[in-house]
Amino acid sequence: MIVLQVNGASKSFGAEPILTNIKLEVKSNEKVALVGRNGVGKSTLLKMITGDLSVDSGEIIIPKDIEIGYLSQHCGLESNRTIWQEMIDVFSDIKEMEKMIRNLELKMADPSLIENQAAYSKLLNDYDQLQIEFEEKGGYRYEADIRSVLHGLQFSEFDYKNTVISALSGGQKTRLALAKLLLKKPELLILDEPTNHLDIETISWLEQYLYSYTGAILIVSHDRYFLDKIVSVIYELSRTQTTKYIGNYSKYLVEKENRQAIELKEYEKQQADIAKAEDFIQKNIARASTTKRAQSRQKQLEKMVRLEKPLGDEKSANFSFNIKKESGNNVLAINHLSVSYTEGENIFTDVNMHITKQESVAIVGPNGIGKSTLLKAIINKIPYNGSIELGTNVSVGYYDQEQANLTSKKTVINELWDEYPNMLEKDIRSVLGCFLFSGEDVFKSVVELSGGEKARLALAKLMLQKANFLILDEPTNHLDLDSKEILENALINYPGTILFVSHDRYFINRLATKVIELSSTGASEYLGDYDYYIEKKNEQIEIERLKETEKAAENEQKSARNREDMKKMQSLERKRQRRIQEIEALIDELEKEIKFAEEQLNKQDIFEDYQKAAEINESIAKNQDKLESLLEEWENLQI
Repeated sequence: MIVLQVNGASKSFGAEPILTNIKLEVKSNEKVALVGRNGVGKSTLLKMITGDLSVDSGEIIIPKDIEIGYLSQHCGLESNRTIWQEMIDVFSDIKEMEKMIRNLELKMADPSLIENQAAYSKLLNDYDQLQIEFEEKGGYRYEADIRSVLHGLQFSEFDYKNTVISALSGGQKTRLALAKLLLKKPELLILDEPTNHLDIETISWLEQYLYSYTGAILIVSHDRYFLDKIVSVIYELSRTQTTKYIGNYSKYLVEKENRQAIELKEYEKQQADIAKAEDFIQKNIARASTTKRAQSRQKQLEKMVRLEKPLGDEKSANFSFNIKKESGNNVLAINHLSVSYTEGENIFTDVNMHITKQESVAIVGPNGIGKSTLLKAIINKIPYNGSIELGTNVSVGYYDQEQANLTSKKTVINELWDEYPNMLEKDIRSVLGCFLFSGEDVFKSVVELSGGEKARLALAKLMLQKANFLILDEPTNHLDLDSKEILENALINYPGTILFVSHDRYFINRLATKVIELSSTGASEYLGDYDYYIEKKNEQIEIERLKETEKAAENEQKSARNREDMKKMQSLERKRQRRIQEIEALIDELEKEIKFAEEQLNKQDIFEDYQKAAEINESIAKNQDKLESLLEEWENLQI
């Protein structure tokens, strides 16, 4: 079933066409990505689909019974309610059904109703039907679903029922908007850059959630790793039109290259055929013997459907990073570094790190752990405890993800020229041209620039520094997929040393020679790229799991041995108690026998009979020995 169909949709702003004759289709359960350069119109198309923008021509068809959920790029949940109240609101229909079930249960408990068999049977039937519907709609698991989604989006440490949303940060509100949308589970989920500002752990969770999502998804994202894991269809938006590709992002890149090569080959072949035909016509049209053939060839040429020359890729940024001078082999040494908030609480402690020449080191860790703080400590922007030492001839170039070093009142050209006044205007313009600032664009005020344009301008300034140690804080933020690839290639070919923070796993994979995971109590080092880091992390998790399993098995064996020992001890205790009782009975019997024998000795006929008295004394002595032995055993058993 098709849940979304865009047929020939077009949109212009003034005289400038943004989208023309757009064709796009999403089927049930299909995961579709919309890719293209920044500013090409991806968000505009999504807003047309959701009805937030009108369509100039063409049509957008969505079946009436299809529910759409839309997360825009800059969407945050604004509410004065608590997190739990806002999330539970998604399930208001289920809550209402729950009330109806409780009311029916109260009615069923009314003894007077049992006498009316027909009414009672109807009540039971209604109750059964409502229970079935309640279960099908997730009535017994919706609270668990809420907790699962909130945990996945990093809200597990919040007090859901008492935390008011209005008190949260913008990023947290955005994550809550995503959480609420995921809980609604619409048939068509439309997401515009859902991974923006999420850390790697959260992106990985979202990946798994969306991969298993039973509805259809239309997604715009610049996260290539994310797209590779989720989507099976790609629509590329370029030069106001869409082109469809089957497969994930990596397959799309291969297929796009193959198509361009085939189209170019077909065009070149046709051009050669045309040139050959035109040459034949020119040489033979005037000859009486060959004029008919030339005329026939000319008619064929006129009827030919001429292929348009395939358009190459749109203009891309083109830059490289160089260095003024080589650094020493030891670039950065950090020992026992700790940074605190102003109120004294530590952000992280005991961080140790050593970076050598030409290494490319990625710092990873959850949001809020202090990755950007660590970079600011290294460039001496914030106070710290411990030691940070830069090596011989190390010159640092720093890229700030917030672009705080850009002066908003300046023009683009002056932003560079003021820092490099000895450069000629044509050279400044040439540098800006490498970063797609040309013509009148160079006279734009920095405050007017988009996030992507500011990022490119910051990279231009960084390139001119020619530093041999680049410290980059989220350098791929705001960059489109093509710009990311250009930046990656520039950094891969960079002859200096790189330390960077990024949540872009594809970028880390291509660039990192070492991954350092930052935690509140230190830093762990992994030699290799992101995939190697994940492999080692999973190994560690598996080792810990095996240790826990072994420990549990060992504890179980120990418990089993303890139970066995306890059984033995209980058995021995029972034997001891039985023996004590036996001994006490024997002692009582012996004491009676000794007493009786002593009484016999006092009788005249006995003590006058020497032989008889001797026998009784001997019997008394034997019983006394037995008695002493039993008493000794009895005493030992009391211990």
